[in-house]
Amino acid sequence: MLKSFSKYFFKFILIFCFLYFGTQLIIGLTVPGNHYSSFVHHYLDYISLLRKSLLKGSELIIDALGYRSFVVDNYFLKIENGSYVRMVYSCLGIGIFSFWAAFVIANEGKIVKKIEWVFIGVIIIWLINIARICLLLLAHNNKWTVPSFINHHTIFNIAAYGAVFLLMYAFDRSQKKLS
Repeated sequence: MLKSFSKYFFKFILIFCFLYFGTQLIIGLTVPGNHYSSFVHHYLDYISLLRKSLLKGSELIIDALGYRSFVVDNYFLKIENGSYVRMVYSCLGIGIFSFWAAFVIANEGKIVKKIEWVFIGVIIIWLINIARICLLLLAHNNKWTVPSFINHHTIFNIAAYGAVFLLMYAFDRSQKKLS
């Protein structure tokens, strides 16, 4: 039992570090500066696609709620004649995406099922992040009073990790049914 947990934990840590720190490496290579790589920027920059998808998804929801919004410079979502939010790297949820994917991949099971579960979790985390972006933009725009102790990153982490723990439970149950 301890040996199988140790093996799982080692795989989990290895996969998590590869995903998380690999993403940090790609970020470092795509930002103009000391270690910029035009190859990585043009062919491996999935981080910009993630940011764009979060901003565009949020824009669709904000527009559906009756506001006119638009993405500016691939980093900002702005309400016409109103407030804006800036999407920086720490807002993308890279850590939580990496945690979820590492959890699923490190487990035993068929690769197709793992891909399905990773995809389900990524979509749920992505949707939670879009909800956060929309609420944050609406709160700023409508000047909602928010207690100073509430931090949107913390709220996102609580919601996203709560969803991930529920997903972990569902994944584990689905794996037991296959056994």
